[in-house]
Amino acid sequence: MNQKIKKIFIIIMCIFLLTGCTKTLKDGKQVVKNEETGQVLTENIICQPTEESSIETYQNHGVDIEKLPTCEKFTPLSNYEGLWTSLFVKPLAWAIIKIGGLLKNYGLSIIITCLLIRVILYPLTKKTAMQSELIKRAQPELAKLEKKYENKTSIEDQNKKAQEMLLIYQKYKINPLSGCLTAFIQLPLLLAFYEAINRTPAIFEDNLLFFNLGTTPWVGIMNGEYVYIILVVLIFLATFVSFRKTLKDQSAAQTQGMNMKFMLYFMLALITYSSFTIASAVGVYWITSNLFTIIQNLLVERKKVK
Repeated sequence: MNQKIKKIFIIIMCIFLLTGCTKTLKDGKQVVKNEETGQVLTENIICQPTEESSIETYQNHGVDIEKLPTCEKFTPLSNYEGLWTSLFVKPLAWAIIKIGGLLKNYGLSIIITCLLIRVILYPLTKKTAMQSELIKRAQPELAKLEKKYENKTSIEDQNKKAQEMLLIYQKYKINPLSGCLTAFIQLPLLLAFYEAINRTPAIFEDNLLFFNLGTTPWVGIMNGEYVYIILVVLIFLATFVSFRKTLKDQSAAQTQGMNMKFMLYFMLALITYSSFTIASAVGVYWITSNLFTIIQNLLVERKKVK
């Protein structure tokens, strides 16, 4: 049964991920970037840019922006591009545009849209966080089990270990697959936000506080705007603190815990490195999403699992 579920999951993900995606604007094989912001430009933008430099760049590279609606008049129902884009990317971009129009700021719109979606998904992600608390309760017994079978590597012993571990999971009502839920939700959401932001000129033409939403921190720093260092630091701190709960939960485990720690620290380093080259708008989303995760974890930790 599990194998069938996995196959269905893979098929669904392939359908959604392969039926539409962001196309990078290129000049031959060379990626086209905004000279002022350093942002890699998107070829299949969903609405018209308004900055003269952007308009000129797109026209010079063969993009007919006159066929596109203005961002204010954009609707998610126009120009079907496949399930992924039409069901996720465009509605998300439309929501950011509409909220941005009301707030008169697309940076605030990204924050509000992210929070609204995370609140809607809270019942699902809360269950995953509570499972983590249950694993923490079971950790002493799991540690004893690891020690018991530490030097026993035969197939028979490993089968016995798996059976005993399953009994512990049943005792504490732990679902081993629940940890996949957050990744299942977060990854498509991150990809959808990334595409919606990069395909909507109105977003990366706007500012939030000291940051231009289209500017990459690296270009900002190179231009002497050292305030962009703050954005990178915030991305690092928000990611580290959101990962810290998982690191604490894995601390009592041995081999599995070490592997998990390595993966999380590697991801932390990769995300921090990538934060220098992504548009600030994506960084704003990432910080907001992780802050929500941190608050959610604190609420779960304070509320004892019954």
